[in-house]
Amino acid sequence: MKLEKSLELYTRGKRHLVGAVNSPVRAFKSVGGIPLFIDHAKGSKIYDVDDNEYVDMVLSYGPMILGHRNNYVDKTIKKYLKNGYTFGASTKGEIILSEIVCEAFPGMDKVRFVNSGTEAVLSAIRLARAFTGKSKIIKFSGCYHGHSDALLVAAGSGLATLSIPGSKGVPDEAVRNTLIAEYNNIDSVEKHLRKDDVAAIIIEPIAGNMGVVLPTKHFIEELNELTKASGVLLIVDEVMTGFRSKFGGAQELLGLQADITCLGKVVGGGFPVGAYGARNEIMEMVSPLGDVYQAGTLSGNPIAMASGIATLKELKKQNPYNDFDKTAAFLERTLLDAAKENGVDLQVNRFGSMLNAFFTKEKVVDFKTAQTSDTKKFKTFFWKMIEHGVFLPPSQFEAWFLSTAMSKRDIYKVRSAIQIAMKEVADKS
Repeated sequence: MKLEKSLELYTRGKRHLVGAVNSPVRAFKSVGGIPLFIDHAKGSKIYDVDDNEYVDMVLSYGPMILGHRNNYVDKTIKKYLKNGYTFGASTKGEIILSEIVCEAFPGMDKVRFVNSGTEAVLSAIRLARAFTGKSKIIKFSGCYHGHSDALLVAAGSGLATLSIPGSKGVPDEAVRNTLIAEYNNIDSVEKHLRKDDVAAIIIEPIAGNMGVVLPTKHFIEELNELTKASGVLLIVDEVMTGFRSKFGGAQELLGLQADITCLGKVVGGGFPVGAYGARNEIMEMVSPLGDVYQAGTLSGNPIAMASGIATLKELKKQNPYNDFDKTAAFLERTLLDAAKENGVDLQVNRFGSMLNAFFTKEKVVDFKTAQTSDTKKFKTFFWKMIEHGVFLPPSQFEAWFLSTAMSKRDIYKVRSAIQIAMKEVADKS
């Protein structure tokens, strides 16, 4: 396998880009080696600058749910491009996409489009604080909600009670009002609610940035009851999970009763976009109707709106969710069978069109158990999968994604690569 051109670009990029990348995970630090530089993609495949072909299971971390350059989406984007790129003014596309999104999420009356998931989340938190008149928020260890200061927080000493900055440059004051709870541990939430004045709890319905981690039914039920009883708003971050398990949100399948929902990824069909939405009494606090200020020149960009409209229309037409579940189940069995055959400790979590393999014997239910994974084994597995034409996220703790463009041949190729890669893991252990 040749990666000469990727190496050349990596060397060149280090001169004027930080680490030759524009997002840390692309640097391949957790798996070693040089990052792959991608040249083009079509359908289920992605191609690097050395012309290596891969079945893409990164899919830009979720949004390319129809695969790359879907014909209908492609035609729609080209049509809208002829009208202009951005106007700094309102367009019809914003209204159409808002109607589609609100119809897909029960209880969402209004939505505001922004430019990223990070922006959606920080805006939702500001709104929750304004609506409740309180300042503190609770987040869960291992859940990622973007890189705003207040959310780059880690649990101190594993106690899930201390809030310390998780990045240099984030002052203690910025995270003073952020409390840490443990995913799937309702007692850790209740302790905070008993003693602190909390505006909102924010959660990923399916945690996707510590790998795919599912909430228990008991945890969901208790979380709903606690938030309602205490007057705390529940912010559900569906930036990753939105439209991935059904046409709408994972919250509906799980029974989560969201007050505010954050979206991104799929809603823009691959273009930079984010959104937050809620019932009228909450959303009407946002400017220009209310006093919660939030603005963006490129929010509701006409090309992003066109791509989102086309993507969601095509997704609704295809209705691929049963097929996604079958494919994910097939790959889960493949992974577990290959691991058992080679004596490798492995856990597989999946939900809808997302799945993840953890190299551990521990059942993965939270950030602590996810961290028991053997990252050295994942590194071996990752590069063997790359070598055999399957592009996975370069981290043990990132979700794998399925697209409607994956054919049976693609799926069998992934199966074959898994079997070879798992044997390599066993041989190097």
